Amino acid sequence: MSGTNQEARRVKDTVPAAVLIARSLTLNRRREAGWRLRYRHIDTAEVYMTEKAVGKVVKESGLPREDFFITTKLPLYHKDRVAESFAKSLDNLGMDYVDLYLMHAPQTVPYEEGNPFPLNTDGTLKTLSSPTFNEAYAEMEKILSSGRAKAIGVSNFSVKTLDELLTTATIIPAVNQVEMHPYLAQKDLLEYHRRKGIATEAYSPGGHGNLIREEPSLKALALKHGVSTTQIILAWHISRGVIILPKSENAERQKQNLNLPTLDKDDIDIIDGLERGERLIAKLDGNGIWVGWTKEQLGW
Repeated sequence: MSGTNQEARRVKDTVPAAVLIARSLTLNRRREAGWRLRYRHIDTAEVYMTEKAVGKVVKESGLPREDFFITTKLPLYHKDRVAESFAKSLDNLGMDYVDLYLMHAPQTVPYEEGNPFPLNTDGTLKTLSSPTFNEAYAEMEKILSSGRAKAIGVSNFSVKTLDELLTTATIIPAVNQVEMHPYLAQKDLLEYHRRKGIATEAYSPGGHGNLIREEPSLKALALKHGVSTTQIILAWHISRGVIILPKSENAERQKQNLNLPTLDKDDIDIIDGLERGERLIAKLDGNGIWVGWTKEQLGW
């Protein structure tokens, strides 16, 4: 099926540099500096248990709701109750709409009260074959049509799962939020997004811990431009047209994340050379599984 494009440019234009991530209850410390530094896009999710905190700090900011770009997500365990889950998220946020509603991952897990990741007796995550992500996305399209979500998209999808989704989707996802950093540049996925008109959001854009930031080539580039290695990495993402979701509670680092150098082609080529197809966040376990799916199912 040939889907209709949403205004993915609106998402890109709204978040030209960085997003304030609400993944923990330390949101208050992040927002106190963040509002002053022009952070207006907040990324939350039902599973983070921060939606109420996001609603509270937006209300207390004194800024109009329309000044913010709010993203939340459909959890893996609510694919059979999309409308109800979305309504609950709006209630948690204290808002009548969100700017972007994402499917958190393609997998479906059964809902168990108070247990977001139920396990089988062998310790593996329980997964279900139904409802499929195609079916859940069709319900998200209804939410888009209602105007209560200004855009819809996905997260942790590959070229394979996107291709499967687009066989039934009537609306092309505005965004795919994925792990992306110099060790995992995902060039094929990024090019696919460009062809389809899908905006790319990179979570953990600097990887995990200091591993990537300690690369000698990045330190040399940081010295050349008089900035931090984190700023070099984020500037590389921006040069590729990627929306970045860095995570920091430090006011000075938040400020740095909004003031990035312009890299030349040689700089970009050096960072491109760090690619090694290595996942640091969403990675397979010792049994070759991530959130209940094999590498083949995930399309990795």
